[in-house]
Amino acid sequence: MSSKRSIFEEVGPERRDRDAPRPGIAQASRSARRRAIAGWLMALFALVVLMVAVGGLTRLTDSGLSITEWRPVTGAIPPLTAEDWAAAFEKYRAIPEYQLQNRGMSLAEFQVIYWWEWGHRQLGRVIGAVWAIGFFWFLARRQIPAGWTPRLLGLGALGGLQGAVGWWMVSSGLAPEMLDVASYRLAIHLGLAVIILGLIAWYVMLLRRDEVGLLQARRQRESGLMRITGALAALAFLQILLGALVAGIDAGQAYVDWPLMSGAWFPAGAFDLSPLWRNFFENPGLVQFNHRTLGYLLLLAGIATWLVSRRSAQRAVRRGADWVMIVLFAQMTLGIITLVSVSPLPLALLHQAGAVLTFVLILRARFLAGYPPAQSVRGG
Repeated sequence: MSSKRSIFEEVGPERRDRDAPRPGIAQASRSARRRAIAGWLMALFALVVLMVAVGGLTRLTDSGLSITEWRPVTGAIPPLTAEDWAAAFEKYRAIPEYQLQNRGMSLAEFQVIYWWEWGHRQLGRVIGAVWAIGFFWFLARRQIPAGWTPRLLGLGALGGLQGAVGWWMVSSGLAPEMLDVASYRLAIHLGLAVIILGLIAWYVMLLRRDEVGLLQARRQRESGLMRITGALAALAFLQILLGALVAGIDAGQAYVDWPLMSGAWFPAGAFDLSPLWRNFFENPGLVQFNHRTLGYLLLLAGIATWLVSRRSAQRAVRRGADWVMIVLFAQMTLGIITLVSVSPLPLALLHQAGAVLTFVLILRARFLAGYPPAQSVRGG
């Protein structure tokens, strides 16, 4: 049996080291939680990117109207019997797209477009499940950093809204004499997806840095460049919306020469529709002209942003702007090739993916301007 120790007894250094508090443990734990949430958000980001790609395929293969009902729960089960397939096909045959465009389509051909739309909707359900499982897991374990619960909950709300907007878009194509969905609703649907992607990307960039590092980085913030890259991101977002309008009415196949449009700088009949506002959404010539023009402006704005970034003492800020310029030039080149090739499916999808990449890289450049990472004196 050990004897009692005196309160005046010397304590060895090994005991003092063992019992001393370790202030870095709490910070390491918070950083680990932030990284875990960032990892979950990166998985969500990848799924949403895939969703955008599948959505593009669904539109370009004219598959979006193959399912004529919106059943958020029971719709997850596809037709399983010959009778189920016959019933689904009969509903499709009742809509204008079949009657005016696809009359005579076989059941086998219908099944191809059905599976594209069903897969698109299933992927939306998977994204919702991944969000819900991750959010409530971190919430139950109290691992969500202070102030982040409303942000992460907001992502889920936007995802639910996206599903409702998707059906609002599809329902427009079921109206009499409609062959496709309304182009402006398609643009809103894609635009909301890009907003969700942008928010996820921004949150990941924040969460991969610890709070102390972010506070220190703010002291080096380049506010002017941050405002410029913010304006550039807004232009890129608008260009994506115009691209959706082009895809929505197949305007990319109306004028396939470049830099002219059927031999002219401005397309003939650009304002033939009445009332006037319809031309900005439904006239192939004007829609494509607007998309081209904003593309030129976006490239010029990107060059101006890159020139401003050269003044930065932060190497990471300059490199962020370098990547923006690289992808802007690549995206413009790809857009021209896609146009003169009459928009083949692989190039059209690659062009859409390039638009998303451009937007995210502009956001990254803005983040680096707002929170420059620490660098050595030699690195400057």
